[in-house]
Amino acid sequence: MDLEFNESCVETKSAIHSWRYRHHFTYKADQGKNIIVQCNLCLPRVNLLSTSKTSTSNLKKHLDRTHLGCEARPDAKRGRKKEEYNGEESGHCQLKKLKAEIMSKCMTQEKIDDLVFNYIVEDCQSFQILEQPGFRKLIMGLTEGLQPMDRVILFSKVDLSFSKMRDELMAKLACVQYVCTTADLWTVGKGRFFGMTCHWIDSGSLERKSAALAFAMMAGRLTYDSVAERIHDIHVAYGIESKVQTTVTDNASPFVNVFKEFMLDATDCNNDIGVFENVGVMLEGEPEQDMLLFLPTIQRCASHTLEQIVTEDFWRAVSQGPMCQLFYTSMSKVYSIWSKCHQLQVGMEVAEEIRKMALFVPAIIRWNVEYCALQKIVSLTERELTELSARLDVPRLQPEEMDFLKEYVTVFHPLAFALELFQAEQKCYLGLVIPTVLSLKNKLSEHKDSSKYFGDVVVTIVRAIDTRFRELFASNEARFATATTPQFRLWWLAASEREDMCSLLATEASQVDPCDMIVVNTSQNISTIKSEDDFFSYGSPKLTSHIQERGVTDEIRKYVDGTGKSLECLQDFPRVKQLFLKYNTTLPSTAPIQRLFSEKGNLATSQRNFLTDDYFERIQLLRYNINVCSVLNC
Repeated sequence: MDLEFNESCVETKSAIHSWRYRHHFTYKADQGKNIIVQCNLCLPRVNLLSTSKTSTSNLKKHLDRTHLGCEARPDAKRGRKKEEYNGEESGHCQLKKLKAEIMSKCMTQEKIDDLVFNYIVEDCQSFQILEQPGFRKLIMGLTEGLQPMDRVILFSKVDLSFSKMRDELMAKLACVQYVCTTADLWTVGKGRFFGMTCHWIDSGSLERKSAALAFAMMAGRLTYDSVAERIHDIHVAYGIESKVQTTVTDNASPFVNVFKEFMLDATDCNNDIGVFENVGVMLEGEPEQDMLLFLPTIQRCASHTLEQIVTEDFWRAVSQGPMCQLFYTSMSKVYSIWSKCHQLQVGMEVAEEIRKMALFVPAIIRWNVEYCALQKIVSLTERELTELSARLDVPRLQPEEMDFLKEYVTVFHPLAFALELFQAEQKCYLGLVIPTVLSLKNKLSEHKDSSKYFGDVVVTIVRAIDTRFRELFASNEARFATATTPQFRLWWLAASEREDMCSLLATEASQVDPCDMIVVNTSQNISTIKSEDDFFSYGSPKLTSHIQERGVTDEIRKYVDGTGKSLECLQDFPRVKQLFLKYNTTLPSTAPIQRLFSEKGNLATSQRNFLTDDYFERIQLLRYNINVCSVLNC
């Protein structure tokens, strides 16, 4: 393994160039008056040596002491000159740093274990992959001989990481004043999974934080009291039973009746709001009346309510209207296109070739997903649509049918926009629901008179919105949440009602604990909300003055008169900020728990990995809480 020491390696020719034993060393770096070389006889161990450019004595010393069998044995009688130590001690520290830097880049067993653990948790991989020969060869080849951990070590790392995640999450929740949870039950095969997520707003940054609390198999008979006990136990386990403002569930969820029985202030729910499934089939048995369980109030999912309006009221109006036949013929042809593109790769390639873009094909049975796919269809020109139908061998849409679908997309665009708002998580609050519903009604009504096909359908949908959201509009919690959201304030109320709402806000703000208020003097930041400004339109924003200490009524009045949309302006109104945290911690929909259940591979992982219910839950919680807790090592 010969090395050519030439002028390209070092700035000036050194003594090692003419040394007959230079082939035992490899040049690495230039270091002032010295050079750094690696001993080839010490491989595979990395051994870096420093020697003067004008002397090879240090290298001869290494060969003499370490490699006695090589031909480079120096004359034993020859003594070392004092000059050989020149520069050796001065470059010792730099040599150690360079060696440490090179070694730090090398893979270690601990780092390999951490990377494999992260890969299994983040991608929900089977634990059995650790025993697959191909995976083990891959790791050994990439790491020059290091082996992946076995399943025993993996289980230990899961236990340790879960314990760390749980402690960190409980510490975060201990510092939070208000919390909202979402809960749901999913049935897969013969098993039922119970899931719960937790949400809060950081009092400093006003950013929403989310975490998963449970993802467990519900064993045994499913009854009202068993579900209530599971919810209560999770709240107690994380120390949030007194902080939970509401628990958000689907309208058709069995939790609706559970909360009616065990809610602290149980009231009869309006049967006109929402349509429920057969709860008796899912939850058998009567609740135990002497069970000392108290659950927080329940919040109906606004997104699910809108979906019910589409799937029930809309379809009922369409099927009974004069455009019934036109609607079914148009949609059947659209479904034919989707079916061909979904089943055959050639169909998707044809669509991309014609339009030079991917044709969106709905894979989930949800109205807003179907609406987005329909938008793609109506965006095609007549020539493109004719060519697409011919190449896919599907019936072609007639001009009247295209006009019908275009009006459908135009008229119900506000409904799709509202659903997207409700299904958000980071910037979605309970205070968003009332303004969204009011704006939705106005946008739909604008199309009533000009609509050729959907005039009667719009009237039916507006009537259904009034019926299904009646309870929400009567809720003081929802009204306070809207009033304390700077983007809306009181513009959604009639002028005659604003004075009364100011009085209610002042009364509610007067009950705020002064110890909870932190006045932060920050410059007003008026944000521009481009897409939502087209949906929520009101006066131009103006700056509000900073406040130090003022009376409750004065603070409420100045807040109401302002028009800044950013949450940052709440820093100038400490009492309003506290009310915002209290009422807007609640989410308007169950979108987070739906995402927890619907993520790829979640519910199938338990059987695929042959995991116990306990370890299956731990993996899912570690995976979901990556962003809120430092549960992974890399």
